[in-house]
Amino acid sequence: MALATFWFIVTAVLWTGFFVLEGFDLGVGILHTVVARDEAGRRAAINTIGPLWDGNEVWLIVAAAAMFAAFPDWYATVFSALYLALILLLAALIVRGVSFEFRGKGEGAHWRRTWDTLLTGGSLLVPLLIGIALGDLLHGLPIDGDREFTGSFADLFSWYSVFAGLTLVLLCLLHGATFIALRTTGAVRARAKLLARRIAPAAVLAVLAFLPWTHSTAGKGVLPDILELVAVLAVLAAGWLVTGRREGWAFVATAVTIGTTVLSMFVDLYPRLVVSSTDPAFDLTVHNSASGGYALKVISVVAVVFLPLVLAYQGWTYHVFRLRVSAEDFAPSRTAE
Repeated sequence: MALATFWFIVTAVLWTGFFVLEGFDLGVGILHTVVARDEAGRRAAINTIGPLWDGNEVWLIVAAAAMFAAFPDWYATVFSALYLALILLLAALIVRGVSFEFRGKGEGAHWRRTWDTLLTGGSLLVPLLIGIALGDLLHGLPIDGDREFTGSFADLFSWYSVFAGLTLVLLCLLHGATFIALRTTGAVRARAKLLARRIAPAAVLAVLAFLPWTHSTAGKGVLPDILELVAVLAVLAAGWLVTGRREGWAFVATAVTIGTTVLSMFVDLYPRLVVSSTDPAFDLTVHNSASGGYALKVISVVAVVFLPLVLAYQGWTYHVFRLRVSAEDFAPSRTAE
């Protein structure tokens, strides 16, 4: 296997890992005021991801770094084309991260509502914007022979790319609801399970529409390949599992669904990196946009050494913070003690 192809696979896996791990974080951020009726319940929901969310966001940084190191032309073209969208994405990520820290710094209800609103909005924008960006790679952007974006901000919004963003938002909502149900107790858990049952039909329909649309957009027909078939089976399983008490398996099913859905976009994109809507001859591909052989060898050694360490550390973190969180732990009388 050529190193360029290897790094396309690595980049696809990193983006997939980001959505599998950060996806439930984003879902919790959107739903934390819906699953709880009081401050103790909201704190319980947030604390399910408290030790995890910042580590999960590292996957986003590493995925972007992999694009920069392995495919500099891909990085330069896409980040230039999506400049304004990326500014909005960075603002959403910053506001979301600050909200976790600041909402507990004030005593007033208005203060907390403000940060809760920012947390919800930031968590919603992240999967929407990234989903639109990933959809643009496959649907196509106006790129000329010099690999420069020649369009406007409006060119980022096609029907397909917007639907890709909405599909990922729905999957994050379902992923987050199942995670809250898995990690909490009492009324918060019950509301999360109810929300998961209500979100599941929309998520199932979105995936069933999105996968053949993706395959067709890539010029490969509408019949699914093996990976897309797994995604279909996983989302159907998730829709069924959330109706019962199989919270662990429901979370596994939503993780497989969001992972295979994102990965299928990269599989259908290969060997292209960005489709040029101006002229297919201007497409950026794995072979015409990769770094030199020496650079790819160096970053391959770095990845082989450090990626297992990161996986081991994150696995240990999830093991340590595996217990359920209860709203009673944050009740005023308990806090006063």
